Amino acid sequence: MKRYNVGIVGATGMVGQRFAGLLSQHPCFRPVFLLASGRSAGRRYADAVSGRWAMPFPIPENLKDTVVLDAEKDAEKLVGNADFIFSAVNMKKEEIRALEERYARLEIPVVSNNSAHRFTPDVPMVIPEINPEHLDAIPFQRKRLGTKRGFIAVKSNCSLQSYVPLLHPLKKFGIKNVAVCTYQAISGAGKTFERMPEILDNIIPYIGGEEEKSEKEPLKIWGTLRNGEIVPATAPVITAQCLRVPVSDGHTAAVFVSFEKKPEKEEILTAWKAYRGLPQELALPSAPRQFIHYFEEDDRPQAKLDRDLEGGMAISAGRLREDDLFDYRFIGLSHNTLRGAAGGAVLLAELLAAKGYFD
Repeated sequence: MKRYNVGIVGATGMVGQRFAGLLSQHPCFRPVFLLASGRSAGRRYADAVSGRWAMPFPIPENLKDTVVLDAEKDAEKLVGNADFIFSAVNMKKEEIRALEERYARLEIPVVSNNSAHRFTPDVPMVIPEINPEHLDAIPFQRKRLGTKRGFIAVKSNCSLQSYVPLLHPLKKFGIKNVAVCTYQAISGAGKTFERMPEILDNIIPYIGGEEEKSEKEPLKIWGTLRNGEIVPATAPVITAQCLRVPVSDGHTAAVFVSFEKKPEKEEILTAWKAYRGLPQELALPSAPRQFIHYFEEDDRPQAKLDRDLEGGMAISAGRLREDDLFDYRFIGLSHNTLRGAAGGAVLLAELLAAKGYFD
C-alpha cells in the first residue's frame, strides 16, 4: 500500500483525538491537515485540545505544532494536497451532510464516522469484514455527485460492532429474531468521568437515537446493491435497548437470537472461530488476525480486561448458552472508540486504498 496524505475533520473531539493517535503511527496514512470549528482554527493543535485531551496517551509529538484549519472555510486548501479525509465532526446532521458532500464534490474522498449519510442509498456503510461488496455503490454515487475521485463512505454506529459481527457468521442458520441490550461506555458520548459526573454510581437508560440505529443499521449492512443503491434487508427482526453505563471504553451487548434451523452450540463456536473477512485475507495494517475471540470463562468478556484485544480491533464473545424463550443467548464486546469509531474508519480506509478508490 502506498503512502497517502490525510486530513482529520473534527480533529479536536474525542474521536478526532483517536484518529490523531492512530494516524500518527500509521504505516501508510500521514495526517497532514487537522481541521475543526472556527473556535479552534488558527491555533496549534496542542493548544486547541489543551485541557480536554481525553486519550490515554499524550498528544502525538508530530502533530502538536500543526495549525488547525477551519473545517468549513478552509476546505479548498486541501484540494490537490489531501488524498482523502476522515470526518468526525460535532454538528447538526444536515450541516454534516452538506459539509461532507462539499468535500466530496471538491474531489476529496470522505471516510466518515458520522451518522448523517448512513442511510443515503448510494453511500456504502461498511464493516470491512462483513459487507465490502457495498463499496461497489461508489461509482454510482460519483455519477450523482458529478465527481471523478470524490465520494463518501461511512462506518456504522459504534454499538453495532458488539453484536452484528457475532450474528453475521450465523446467518447461514437463518436468523429470525434478535433482541439486544447494549451497555455503552461514556466515551461513546464523547465524555470522560470528569466531564460526566452524573454517570458515577448510575446507569442512564436512554441514549438519544441509539435504539433506532441499533435496529435499522444492521439491515442496511445486510442489504443488497440494486441499480446503484443499497436496499436494506427486511429480516431479521431486531429489537434493542441501549443504556449508558459507568465504563470509560468498551460497549457490551447481551444478545438473544432465534433461528429458522437451530444450530448446535459447537456449530456456532466453529462459525465464530473460522470466520475471516477480506481485511484478514488482505492482511490490512489495522485488521485483527482473529476477528472473533470466544472466552470460555463465565465472567468474560469484560470491558476493562478485553476491550484492547488485538489493538482494540477484535470482537469478543462469551457466555453462549441455550435460552428458554429464544434459541441462544450470548455476550459481545467491542472497543467503541477503536473498532467502533476511529479504528473502524481507518480499517475501512485501508480497504478503500487496497481496492484503489483513492487513486
